[in-house]
Amino acid sequence: MKRRRLLAAPLLAACSPERDDELRFWAMGREAEVAPQLLRGFEREHPGVRLRIEALPWTAAHEKLLTAIAGDAAPDVAQMGNTWLPEMAQLGALEPLDDQLPELGLHAGEHFDGIWQTNRIQDRLVGLPWYVDTRLLFYRRDLLAQAGFAHPPQDWAQWRAALQALHRGAVPRPMLLPTNEFEPLLALALQQPDELLREGGRHGNFSGTGFQKALGFYLDMFHQGWAPGVTNNQVANLYQEFARGRFACYISGPWNIGEFKRRLPADLQGAWATAPLPGPDGWGASVAGGASLVVFKRSRRKALAARLIAYLSRPNVQLQFYALTGNLPPRRATWALPRDGAPALRDDPHAAAFAMQLERTRPTPAVPEWERIAQEMQLAAARGVHEGSSAAEIGRSLDARVEGILAKRRWVLDREARA
Repeated sequence: MKRRRLLAAPLLAACSPERDDELRFWAMGREAEVAPQLLRGFEREHPGVRLRIEALPWTAAHEKLLTAIAGDAAPDVAQMGNTWLPEMAQLGALEPLDDQLPELGLHAGEHFDGIWQTNRIQDRLVGLPWYVDTRLLFYRRDLLAQAGFAHPPQDWAQWRAALQALHRGAVPRPMLLPTNEFEPLLALALQQPDELLREGGRHGNFSGTGFQKALGFYLDMFHQGWAPGVTNNQVANLYQEFARGRFACYISGPWNIGEFKRRLPADLQGAWATAPLPGPDGWGASVAGGASLVVFKRSRRKALAARLIAYLSRPNVQLQFYALTGNLPPRRATWALPRDGAPALRDDPHAAAFAMQLERTRPTPAVPEWERIAQEMQLAAARGVHEGSSAAEIGRSLDARVEGILAKRRWVLDREARA
């Protein structure tokens, strides 16, 4: 299931006047809770600076950011879901960071490319990745072995063969694909060479060859009986069902490493593993999600704000952040650092697959409307699962709905082109 974030109570930005030596930082959920501990080192390095860390709930953060921008009350620095960056950049709210990278000791090549590209909007870097979130395969290696597979599937043909063997054997519905989660289908679509939106994000491309191939593979898992057509709310207890062998494969994110270690019985701790997502012709791409750190253009302390996000980008600080939250670091150097009493992340038996997957992530389309489009994609696919619609029918319907969602974007782009 999706990770449940702990929500801290929001503090209103206008509750007290700003001070010249004050740096305001907005963060969300669990990240806001650990930020004071994480930033003690920054405070020691800048003893004359007063950090004001304000917590926002994820459910209200997007609206509060827009309100703050409109009212000229934005903080100096904020955490931001990377799918929000195109919208905030279009509003002109974010300070470009390209020119400051050398001074801050940061370089693009140090980060996983997929997550770095989510922060580049119209060829400008408008944020720094804080953590990266992607999806890959959690699987029962013992059940796969019983079905005759010594290794996880590496391509779609092997994936089909493994699911078919499990289906005929001890696991009738071996693949859990909750129909209210868009990430699995999105990951399969990102494995295709075609763009999800065509003509610079003006139109949907869901009737195109690439998405049709991904959607056809996705729907076939349900039509073959390999995956039950249920939402995550209809699964009573994910970890108990996984332990009982009710399903053998599940696409999920890094937070479930800790959950599986805590919730599965001791005798099954050696029976589960992680692997990169299979692709059409070998290991495939997945989603480059996560959160970024941004500096607001109206900040009066931009240089200091940039030093704050550079501090949070240091490998040793990122490793501390991982220990506190389980959020994956976006810099490769962090994965090589030794940990107290544990191997480096790149050598951890469960995290290593995420390192492999992060080399194969792709950003979603950099348009402000993307979250609405992703929701429409999930709803259309769910209807296809339950109503038996073909991939071609779903693609045509989805393109028609996306055409309406992108109407304003086309108008804006055409006006800019004429100007």
